[in-house]
Amino acid sequence: MGSLFRSEEMTLCQLFLQSEAAYACVSELGELGLVQFRDLNPDVNAFQRKFVNEVRRCDEMERKLRYLEKEIRRDGIPMLEIPGEVPEAPQPREMIDLEATFEKLENELREVNQNAEALKRNYLELTELKHILRKTQVFFDERLYCDADTGVYRSPLRQALETAGLYFVAGVILRERIPAFERMLWRACRGNVFLRQAEIDTPLEDPSSSDQVYKSVFIIFFQGDQLKTRVKKICEGFRATLYPCPEAPADRREMAMGVMTRIEDLNTVLGQTQDHRHRVLVAAAKNIKNWFVKVRKIKAIYHTLNLFNLDVTQKCLIAECWVPALDMETIQLALRRGTERSGSSVPPILNRMETLEDPPTYNRTNKFTSAFQNLIYAYGVATYREVNPAPYTIITFPFLFAVMFGDLGHGALMAAFGFWMCYKEKPLQAKKIDSEIWNIFFGGRYIVLLMGLFSMYTGLIYNDIFSKSLNIFGSSWQNNYNESTLRENKALQLNPDSEDYLQYPYAFGIDPVWQLAEANKIIFMNAYKMKISIIIGVFHMLFGVCMSLWNHIYFKRRISIYVEFIPQIMFLTLLFFYMVLLMFIKWTTYGPTPPYFGSQDPEIVKTSGFCAPSILITFINMMLFKTDANTRPQCDPTMFAGQIGLQKFFVILALMCVPVMLFGKPYYLMKEQKKRDSQAHQSMEAAAENGAAGGAPAPAPRGHDDDITEVFIHQAIHTIEYVLGSVSHTASYLRLWALSLAHAQLAEVAWNMLLRKGLKSAGYQGGIYLYVVFAGWAAISVSILVLMEGLSAFLHTLRLHWVEFQSKFYSGEGYLFQPFSFEVILDSAGQTEE
Repeated sequence: MGSLFRSEEMTLCQLFLQSEAAYACVSELGELGLVQFRDLNPDVNAFQRKFVNEVRRCDEMERKLRYLEKEIRRDGIPMLEIPGEVPEAPQPREMIDLEATFEKLENELREVNQNAEALKRNYLELTELKHILRKTQVFFDERLYCDADTGVYRSPLRQALETAGLYFVAGVILRERIPAFERMLWRACRGNVFLRQAEIDTPLEDPSSSDQVYKSVFIIFFQGDQLKTRVKKICEGFRATLYPCPEAPADRREMAMGVMTRIEDLNTVLGQTQDHRHRVLVAAAKNIKNWFVKVRKIKAIYHTLNLFNLDVTQKCLIAECWVPALDMETIQLALRRGTERSGSSVPPILNRMETLEDPPTYNRTNKFTSAFQNLIYAYGVATYREVNPAPYTIITFPFLFAVMFGDLGHGALMAAFGFWMCYKEKPLQAKKIDSEIWNIFFGGRYIVLLMGLFSMYTGLIYNDIFSKSLNIFGSSWQNNYNESTLRENKALQLNPDSEDYLQYPYAFGIDPVWQLAEANKIIFMNAYKMKISIIIGVFHMLFGVCMSLWNHIYFKRRISIYVEFIPQIMFLTLLFFYMVLLMFIKWTTYGPTPPYFGSQDPEIVKTSGFCAPSILITFINMMLFKTDANTRPQCDPTMFAGQIGLQKFFVILALMCVPVMLFGKPYYLMKEQKKRDSQAHQSMEAAAENGAAGGAPAPAPRGHDDDITEVFIHQAIHTIEYVLGSVSHTASYLRLWALSLAHAQLAEVAWNMLLRKGLKSAGYQGGIYLYVVFAGWAAISVSILVLMEGLSAFLHTLRLHWVEFQSKFYSGEGYLFQPFSFEVILDSAGQTEE
């Protein structure tokens, strides 16, 4: 858990591996996932590295596996998931067996596909010829008449073919091309052709694309060879397929019988071909997941080995890597296992290196903390060994969300959804749902669960469940009016200075009677939530400033403690924390009944119930060094003795902190630089006097004016940002009040406009009406009040953490530790496929 509060201590190591043991050792490190290798060949082209041929072989094997997977998916064959543990990376000698297996499967499958495509093309031609023979028979037999000379029934088309010397061609064309085809024939042949066409009712399968297409049969009659050539060219241009069609009916019937026989034989052969293809794919589907894992692991190992350097003897591989200091023993054990697996007798060597380079940031997480850590990384990766906000965000994030989303009913819906995702975690992960929105929700399932639980808690505090209240402990108010007065007078308000209030507070949260106080409910809730928002915000910012002290102490920046942390904490405390104290003083010292803390006038005590001064006006007057001249006579100008003088002292002290923040660090650095320059000058003079300089003394070193100027500009920017940000960030926390009010009002509108009317309906018609209204109210509650309002509150909470909280101590200028891990590589490859 230590690395959750601060990133792991990292060390740069140099690794020496014997060439024969390098593959097995890197494989063990990939299973471990704790080593980040550096590229020692940045100037070497990817095609000139040592293991580029092995990587190419792996790419080729992946291509063959993707081809097999595509064919398996096309046939809808389920691929078996990897049972139990993921297979280890195979030995290099196993690559030859894998390549042979994939080559055999690919060739066999391609041969089967080619044969099936040829058979389907032949089947399509025979099917089209069958339709042509049927349709042309209909064309020739239309409008039969009896020949007076022979007594035989003849058709006009057949008579024209025999007497006028007409020719004809028959074929098949796509249905959508018929209109353009007909126009082209008419224009090119100048109306000297006769076209008949009929649609084929059933769709035909295109062998090349396996798509279902609709076609039509046509027959064209013409006279002369010139028109014949022209007609065939037009048919070729429109990609129409021409088929031989005998003129005699007997010949057509004989051909049709032969076509039907061949179609039946083709169906038998096609079925056998498909069965063989299916058996090949089923056998491949059982192992294809394992094959993918093995090939990707081999490829990842050789890709990592390409980052290594060869020594002069060409027998040793040298690598540089970042490793967590706490895991050095675990890594050495993994290297030892890899050496034993390879059968090498030379043990690997892992040496620590000294470096001035900033190490990567590594925070250990689990499935619960990873979602919160990702929220922090979305803002920026922490600088190495910087304080990590994630453990505090686990509590503050759902709590601030719940302050804006406080509703027991809506929080219960959110918590139930989060609990369901956590409870069904493993089955849902196994499904690998290909939906980006779902994956976002599922990845943050523990955040959703905590946000729902915290919202239920704040909903109890607000006493708000679907815009209604729970009367658990009994109200602290009583009714002294009759029913007619309550019905007629809508302006009645709850006044704690009257006999309506029993003078003891509600046991937990807000009294349910405020749900009925239409006149001053919003005024009361606004004052309550507004003050709570400011109090939470000031404490949240103070905590952020205190976190900066932890950074200063760890990085030994003593000057930053004196000229940054202390002035910052004083500025925030003297102004804004003092305003929070005024709120607590007002709550604890002023009440609806006498005696009052501030007032000493007995007449005011007897008549006044509103003697507390305004916090906002008091704070404004404090900053302007003036008193409120418009104070009502029954109200106290101050809350305690000496308040005006103390406020002036606080403001002056806070303003004095600004120049300390602005000039403190540059002034200190200038003094240190002058001190170093003076010492260097004295040492050079001493060396010159002793003859060590070899002649005239060297000139004194010049100061680093550019560095001091840069520090001054940086400090000025941060001082202005902090001073102005203290005001704007405090006001920014008012979004807690604003969104809470908006959520409560939207829930109340949904209740009054829908469900309330449905509950008032009577009779069986009312039951039907209530059923419909409840469905609408539930849909609005889930879609708008839970999803949309929840997303809005989530984004506002994210802003409060990124800007108002983390800006006080978190720089986020580091880079992430990305170890060589098979688990990460396989997960990313699986997501890319999906």
